[in-house]
Amino acid sequence: MIANTPQPPYYAVIFSSVRTEGDHGYEKMADKMVELAGQQEGFLGVESARNELGITVSYWRDLASIQKWKEHFEHSLARENGRAIWYKTFKTRIAKVEADYGFHKIE
Repeated sequence: MIANTPQPPYYAVIFSSVRTEGDHGYEKMADKMVELAGQQEGFLGVESARNELGITVSYWRDLASIQKWKEHFEHSLARENGRAIWYKTFKTRIAKVEADYGFHKIE
């Protein structure tokens, strides 16, 4: 589902990853992280897709909200498991969204 974001400016955290083989609790933790992120002040939404390469983009009101999420205890534990168990490689990028436009077909 495409996130319903406000008018810019806001921020996008783009997390690109390649997984290791097997689930090892990954799906359960990923669902929990989306749920927890949704409870954080400044969280605006999330979009995610995974094939060989996974990309998750979370949207945030400001850099302070992103920093608080990075420091969240359970998010920190998930990142540790990611490094140790779930990912072959990953990269996080933070970008300021300055334009936001799209199309929605009414059916």
